[in-house]
Amino acid sequence: MTYENFTCETGDDGIALVTWNMPNRSMNVFTETVMEELAAIVDWAVAEDAVKGVVITSAKKDFTGGADINMLSDLLGTFEAKKAENPQAATAELLERASRMSRLYRRIETCGKPFVAAIAGTCMGGGTELMLACHGRVVAENAKIGLPEVKIGIFPGAGGTQRVMRMADTVAGLQFLLRGNTLKAEAARSMGLVEKVAPENELVEAAKAMLSAGVSPVKPWDQEGYKPRGATAVWTPGGFQFWPAANGLYRKETQNNYPGARAIMQAVFEGVQLPMDLALQVESRYFAKTLQTKEAQAMMRSLFVSLQALNKGARRPADVPASELKRVGVLGAGFMGAGIAYVTARAGMGVVLIDRDQETAEKGKLHCAGLLEKEVARGRMSEEAAAGILDRIVATPDYAALADTNLVIEAVFEDRKVKAEVTEKVKAHLPEGAVFASNTSTLPITSLARNWRSEEEFVGIHFFSPVDKMQLVEVILGEKTGDKALAVALDYVRAIRKTPIVVNDSRGFYANRCVTAYLLEGHLMLLEGVPPAMVENAGKMAGMPVGPLSLTDEVGVDLAWKIVKATEADLGEGAVSAEQKRLLSEMVESRERFGRKNGKGFYDYAGKDKHLWPGLSEIVTPKSADGFDFAELKERLLVTQALEAARTVEEGVIEDPREADLGSILGFGFAPFTGGTLSYIDFMGLKEFVAKAERLAERYGPRFKPNALLKEMAEKGETFYGRFGRTDERERAA
Repeated sequence: MTYENFTCETGDDGIALVTWNMPNRSMNVFTETVMEELAAIVDWAVAEDAVKGVVITSAKKDFTGGADINMLSDLLGTFEAKKAENPQAATAELLERASRMSRLYRRIETCGKPFVAAIAGTCMGGGTELMLACHGRVVAENAKIGLPEVKIGIFPGAGGTQRVMRMADTVAGLQFLLRGNTLKAEAARSMGLVEKVAPENELVEAAKAMLSAGVSPVKPWDQEGYKPRGATAVWTPGGFQFWPAANGLYRKETQNNYPGARAIMQAVFEGVQLPMDLALQVESRYFAKTLQTKEAQAMMRSLFVSLQALNKGARRPADVPASELKRVGVLGAGFMGAGIAYVTARAGMGVVLIDRDQETAEKGKLHCAGLLEKEVARGRMSEEAAAGILDRIVATPDYAALADTNLVIEAVFEDRKVKAEVTEKVKAHLPEGAVFASNTSTLPITSLARNWRSEEEFVGIHFFSPVDKMQLVEVILGEKTGDKALAVALDYVRAIRKTPIVVNDSRGFYANRCVTAYLLEGHLMLLEGVPPAMVENAGKMAGMPVGPLSLTDEVGVDLAWKIVKATEADLGEGAVSAEQKRLLSEMVESRERFGRKNGKGFYDYAGKDKHLWPGLSEIVTPKSADGFDFAELKERLLVTQALEAARTVEEGVIEDPREADLGSILGFGFAPFTGGTLSYIDFMGLKEFVAKAERLAERYGPRFKPNALLKEMAEKGETFYGRFGRTDERERAA
C-alpha cells in the first residue's frame, strides 16, 4: 500500500522503517490525512506477521513542527457553527475530534509490537507526544524536543501530560509542561524522556539496533503492579509536600490567568492517580474544554497564526524583488546601536559600526563581544563561531566605510539636531538607491525623512531594548516612504529573525503610545494614594510582566521625565498630566532618582535585589489598601492600553489588528492571555468594553473616554478583526 506522506520498507530483520516526508512542505506537520495514514500504517504493522518492530523517522532535516494550525481552526470553526443548533452534540463532536490523536497514540502504545522513534532536528508538540508514545526513543545530537502548546494558550492533549509525568522526575516534568521550553538532546535524555542520543548519520541504525536488542512492547504503566514514583504518587508524604507547593508556584507565575496552564495542573494531578486509559480520557476532556476558552482562541490566533503570517512577510509589497543585504551600516555605537550591530552580524551580515571616534566605536564592538562571551559560556555557541560573528563587525569613525552598504540604520541620541548631522554625513557615501532607516522611538519619521535625499528611501526601524532579547521591531512608514524601503526593512527584520509590525507615522508610533498609557495610569494610581505595592501587584496580576513603577525604572524615570517635557513643549500643557509631571519632576529634579541606571528610582537597587523605595511616602501619602477595588485597579491598567490601541486604529497608525495584538504582546508584554490589545476588546465585546470605559471615565476622567470608532463599532456589533482584518481573519471573526 502506498501513502501520500509516508513510505514503509521492511527489511530482512523484520524491522519496518516508516519515513515521514510530506510533499511540497519544508517541514512535516500533523493534518487529518497524516493521522489517517499513520493509523493505517499501525494497523498494517500489527497485522503483518513479518513485521517484528517499527522505526518511525523523517526524511526531512526536522521531524515535525507539530500540528497544522488549520486543523485546529477547522475544528473550532465546526464547533462554533454547530454549537448554536445543538450545544451538547457540538461539544461531544469536539471532544471526539480533539482526542483523535490521543487515541491513535494509545493504539501505538498498546498494539503489541514495539515502536522506536528516531528523531533529528526539531520535534515539537504532537511529534514529541508521538515520540513519548513509542516504546523506545533515539534522538540525534542536534534534536530539539518541545511541548510548547502552553505558550499559545492550550496544552499537550495527546498524552503529553500523562507520559511526561510518568517518565520524568516530578518537578522537572511539571516545569517542562508549564514552561513549554525546548530541550536539547542530552537534556531530554537526562530527564528520562529519551533513551539514547546518536550522531544524525547513525540515527536510524541506532534505532534498529535498539529494536534488535529487545524493546518491550508493554510500557511500565501498563504492567501489572505499576505504581507512580516519588512525588507523582499524590497520597504519599512526598506528594503531600509537592502538590500544594506546586499549586502555589503555578499561581505565582500565571496569576491563574491561563486556562491552558491551569488545565495542565488539573490533568496531571487527576491523571497520575488513574490507570493510563482513564488518565488520557481526563486529559482529553480538559483539552476540549480549554479549546473552547476565549483565552486559548485569542492566543492561538495571535501567537501562532498571526505570528507565522507576519514572520513570513504578510505586509511585504509583493512586487518588490528580494533584497540582497550583505553589509549594513549602523550609526551610533551606544547600547542600542551595538545591539543592532550584534543581531545583524549574528544573522550573517557584515556590519559597519560608526561613531564619533575610534574609541567610542570600539566600545560598541566590545559590547557585542560581551554578549558573545555569554553565549559561549552558556554552551550555546562555540568560540570559533563567536569569533566569526565578531569579525563581521567593523568599528570605525569613517563614514566612507558605508560605500558598499545598501541599508544604514541610525541609532544615535534621540535629538533632532544630532540625527540631522549624521544623516547629512552619510549622504556623500551611501550609494544611490540605498535605504536610510532611523531607530527613533518617538520622533515622527516624516519630519526626519526631510533631511534625507529622498523621502521615499527613508523608513523607521524601531528596535526595543535590549535588542538581542526583544523579538519585536516596529517598521514605521513616513508620509512618502516607498514600497522599496518598506520591503528592504521587512527583509532585514526577517533576516535577523525578529517579528515586524508595520505602522504609520505618529508621535510615539504604536507600542510606546500604549505602554506610556500603562505607565501614566500607574503613576496616577500612586498619586491617588494607592499603596505602591498594590499598584505593582495590580499590574502583574492583570497579566503584565512587571508593574508600572518597576517598568518606569527599567525605562528610566529620567527618560520618562524628558518625554513628558518634550511632549509639553511640542503639543502644549494640555497634552500631559499635571499630576504625573509633578511626580516625575520631584523624582528626577529634586531627588535625582533616575531608575535602575543609577540604582534608585521607585525602587532601591542593590545588585539584582530591589525593594520599593520607602521615601515614596514623602512625595505621595499612601492610603489604606482597603479603600481600593483591586479588580478595578487591574481593569484600569489594561483598559487604558486597549483604548490607546483603538485610537491608533482610528488615526490610521495601525491598519492590521494582527500587528496591534502582536506588537502589544511582544513589544511591552500586554497580558498575553488576552491575545493582545485589540483581541482584549474583541473577546470582551465592543458593547461591554465601551460601557466599561465610560464607567471608568466618569470616575477617573476623560482619558478613559471611548473614541468615536469604538462607539460606532459597538453600535453595529462589529469586532476589530471582523472590520479591519485581512480576508482570512474576517472569515474567522465572522
